Amino acid sequence: MGISVLMVCLGNICRSPIAEAVLQDMVNKRGLQDQITLVDSAGTAGYHVGELPDERSAEVCAKHGVPMNSVCRQLVPADFNEFDVIVG
Repeated sequence: MGISVLMVCLGNICRSPIAEAVLQDMVNKRGLQDQITLVDSAGTAGYHVGELPDERSAEVCAKHGVPMNSVCRQLVPADFNEFDVIVG
């Protein structure tokens, strides 16, 4: 059984979506889907819930060939039970 990883920042529109995208890309390219089974991101604040990540973040990922597929969400108490690793 693999581990789940949650990347966290304040608003979930810049740093944590990039971290999520980069980690997921690394997992996929290295064939580690059995070891890291879930990668997600969240914000400690709910300022941007339901929005796409900032376009500058998406541009940086696109520039480096890293797909970004996240929608902003806020950290919830259940995340502390669902994720094995939370990086902030």
